[in-house]
Amino acid sequence: MEQQMQIAVTYEDGQVFQHFGHTESFKVYEVENGKVVSSRIVSSNGSGHSALAGLLQETGIDVLICGGIGAGAQAALAERGITLCAGAQGDADAAVEAYLKGELVNTGANCTHHGEGHACGEHACGEHACGEHACGEDAACQGCPGGIQGRNVGKTCRVHYRGTFNDGTQYDASYDRGEPLEFVCGAGMMISGFDAAVADMEVGEVRDIHLMPSEAYGEVDPAAVFTVELAQLPGAESLSVGQQVYLQNQYGQPFPVRVVAKDLTTITFDANHEMAGKELNFRIELVEASDRKA
Repeated sequence: MEQQMQIAVTYEDGQVFQHFGHTESFKVYEVENGKVVSSRIVSSNGSGHSALAGLLQETGIDVLICGGIGAGAQAALAERGITLCAGAQGDADAAVEAYLKGELVNTGANCTHHGEGHACGEHACGEHACGEHACGEDAACQGCPGGIQGRNVGKTCRVHYRGTFNDGTQYDASYDRGEPLEFVCGAGMMISGFDAAVADMEVGEVRDIHLMPSEAYGEVDPAAVFTVELAQLPGAESLSVGQQVYLQNQYGQPFPVRVVAKDLTTITFDANHEMAGKELNFRIELVEASDRKA
């Protein structure tokens, strides 16, 4: 029986583009019986994080190969039945061939930009400000109770921001990337304190905010550190301490974890977000607020 599938790769100049949410194009491969028979380039049409999964579904994609990707985007792909193979790099054609040979492993590579991580919905297993747990209920924190209010709620907002710790150390800034962050205000795509600040800002306004952990990535949850027998987790023997990967909960939703310990028989993961327990400071500049969808 002939088997057909379509594989999409985040694409730029022949290489696997490393940030899913910012890819400008995909290379789509038509596969029959394990062999590539044709390929084409498909534009992302400027779609942001929240729309790319829908675009891939409309294109009929079965598998996505990419570099970095956030948990919210992973959950969106899973909801649409699209198989993910993240953490790929190098030549796009070679990555597809490796996937078809079973040699390309999904490492669940994470977004590296903290601001983009907000947009990706990257909340780890610790409590969100809304009290939900991504590892058990809602990976993207959509529909959190007690929603925010303000003139920009429901609008697509574009903001520049600079994030710093209390000692003044900068950990992320959209200014450095030269591109504003885009998200739908009040849709649960951002940490709650950031979302609430933008909700009532005016276009052109610049605001400085200080967020406690409860308004950001939550407190460190000791229960989010857990140990698994290597024999129960195929592929775990190749992981190393410090590596970040994605696991799936009982609902099939992916969530990010970090390897914190490993011995001959067990491996220990920490599902707390790397920013859990931290107070964060942001300078936010609202560039645009419109009714168009992200």
